[in-house]
Order: sequence, then structure tokens, then C-alpha cells
Amino acid sequence: MSKHRLHRLRARAAGLLTATLAGCALLAPPDIRPGQSEAEVRRLLGPPTGRYALPAEATRLEFATGPYGRTTWMVDLDPAGQVTGARQVLGEASFADFQARAPGMHRDELLRTLGRPGERRSGGWAGGEVWSWRYPTNDCLWFQSSIGDDGIVRDGAYAIDPRCDAPADHP
Repeated sequence: MSKHRLHRLRARAAGLLTATLAGCALLAPPDIRPGQSEAEVRRLLGPPTGRYALPAEATRLEFATGPYGRTTWMVDLDPAGQVTGARQVLGEASFADFQARAPGMHRDELLRTLGRPGERRSGGWAGGEVWSWRYPTNDCLWFQSSIGDDGIVRDGAYAIDPRCDAPADHP
């Protein structure tokens, strides 16, 4: 093997290792602690993908990784802009809680609960839309919710993610 080719292979291997380690860092939970300022959170996570008003003049910041990302961090701030809590909301515990409260919920509350969906499509039950979220799972599932034209959530359920097992291009 020539020196030039060996050098290129080593450079590619180093690049792959760097990309893999960077990808793992993205999966690690961010270092968000109560008392941090909004500016500190933004330095850690970048600009929020959503901002929602909560009771008592509190605020919730959304940091979604969709459409193919499988995490959405919600960071709650008190009226002074200090962190009171943070959690990753795309997971079975959050979905179970949502399903218990979902029927009759308004789409705005759904956004404050699970964040923006990875995909939206029209044609839900009774018109409206179907919103879908990918989440950390070993199964080929995503979580979906039907929202009527009136903005009211009808349901929430697991479904097969059509992007998981795309048809093969060859026999």
C-alpha cells in the first residue's frame, strides 16, 4: 500500500471517529441545572425551536431535534428567566401521560407538552391533521396524534414509522 493511500485511509478513519464521537455527544443529556439563566441554556442548546407561556408568568423553551431527531428537551424558566426544570419529553412515559389527558386538549397544549412534531400531514380523523414524533426506541415506531380542524386533540397512539423499513431498491 502506498504512503499516500495509507495517509488517506488514516485521515478517513480519524474523520469517522470524530463524527462518531460528536454524534454520541449529541445523545448525552445536556448539563442543564436549576438556577441557570436562559442565556446559559441557549449557549448549551442553541436557539429554542419553540417558546411557550406557562402559568404564573413562567416560560417553557423547546429544543426539538426533528424531523428525524428523536429528542425534544423542554426547559422551564421562572418569571426571572432562571431554569426551574428540564426534561426530554419524547418517550413512553410522556406519551402515556399525554394519552390520559389527550382527548379534548387544544393543539397549543399539545405543543407545550410534546413540542413540535417531526411530521404533520392533513387528513386526520374528522379532517384536521395527524402529527407524528420519532422517539428513542429500538422498535420501528413513532407516536402520532390526530387533531381536528377545530384544533382539538382527538387521540394519541403508536404507529409504524414508514421511514424505518423503506422498500429495497434491489431484489
